Amino acid sequence: MTAKARLLLVDDDQGLLRLLSMRLESAGYQVHVACSGEEALAMLPRLNPQVVITDLRMDGMDGMALFDAIRARDPLLPIVILTAHGTIPDAVEATSRGVFGFLTKPFDGRELLDHIARALRLAGGAPEHEAGGGESGRSGLISRSVAMDEMLRQTQRVADSEANVLIQGESGTGKELLARVVHQHSRRAAGPFLAINCGAMPEALLESELFGHCKGAFSGATQAHKGLFEAASGGTLFLDEVGDMPLAFQTKLLRVIQEQEVRPIGSTRSVAVDVRVISATHRDLEQAVAGGEFRADLFYRLNVVRLDLPPLRDRRDDIPPLVSHFLIRSNERNGRDIKGFSPAAMELLMTSPWPGNVRQLQNVVEQAVALATTDVIPETLVQHALRSQVTRMPSLAEAREQFERQYLEELLQITAGNVSNAARIAGRNRTEFYKLLRRHRLMPELFRGF
Repeated sequence: MTAKARLLLVDDDQGLLRLLSMRLESAGYQVHVACSGEEALAMLPRLNPQVVITDLRMDGMDGMALFDAIRARDPLLPIVILTAHGTIPDAVEATSRGVFGFLTKPFDGRELLDHIARALRLAGGAPEHEAGGGESGRSGLISRSVAMDEMLRQTQRVADSEANVLIQGESGTGKELLARVVHQHSRRAAGPFLAINCGAMPEALLESELFGHCKGAFSGATQAHKGLFEAASGGTLFLDEVGDMPLAFQTKLLRVIQEQEVRPIGSTRSVAVDVRVISATHRDLEQAVAGGEFRADLFYRLNVVRLDLPPLRDRRDDIPPLVSHFLIRSNERNGRDIKGFSPAAMELLMTSPWPGNVRQLQNVVEQAVALATTDVIPETLVQHALRSQVTRMPSLAEAREQFERQYLEELLQITAGNVSNAARIAGRNRTEFYKLLRRHRLMPELFRGF
């Protein structure tokens, strides 16, 4: 059963409180009431509402004072202000300071419900889901979306085992953070957690980093170096972007995982290691195995348990808490005191496609905070930050992938889809060339009409 959204209704008019409560409860909401701003503030920590609806003119703390107090505690909690004394200056001031909605009494009931529905959508929609102990049990992995809920439950179940884990997800989704959650909830939590990006290194350097080397093993090896497998013994080794690992090196990695021992470069003896391997990739490894680009036996060794990390566009309920988290961190880092995002700016954040996932969202928030000239970040500043993110420099792996696909497309166009001619120009045999085409999902027959 889906939990009802929690609303906090604040007004010093008891009759209006009862009327609005009945209307909102009949609309399917869980309604809590407060007769003053002071009472509402006292209720906030235990109630944790998703939307606050308050009268503007009240004895003691008025609606704007309540808004300021709530905003200091929770910059992203949507607040709708109702008033019988509405003026254009009041509305302009309220919205410029980040008030979500401003309705003048008597207001249309449908309009209020529309405001609440929109506020809930921008606030993440539903109450937070508790998976394995809630936020604290996730070791910094911020989430309250249904899409993440079962995956996080599975994460905590697998953490107690010694099984190797493969994390599949797009770039920027937080694969290393999820790997740390597995480690921190495992029996190896007291041991080291070491990480390496396998796609960012040539084979010789990757072998040295993972397995170590002896002094004099090669030119420049002026002293012995302990590899990450040995350094991580008793703990966890995270192999990021394992799908980009050179094919020739995969055989060496498979042997180490099978035998739980490494032989440093230049050494004649092996060293026993006790390491749990967690790997991650943005690629479809099953497709890579089918295309001969990844060893099947290594895939099965790594993929004992698979965790699929959904992209940010499939878990938009996580955007508000992530924005709040990044806002706090950015304020601390930049010495700022930005109160939050305007409703229009928050709606833009909620509806953007986020091809760069959580990493892109973090960059947009940090840029907006750094450039903001007001306490509330406007929509225009978010638009500017999003445009600059679209034009960012791609990573080396992304640029290489893009170039390779464009090169193959041009070859097929030049040769009118003749694979033999295209392979000869590329300096590859037909088998290797077909593997490249399958990897990029290019069909030669579609180019034969050029």
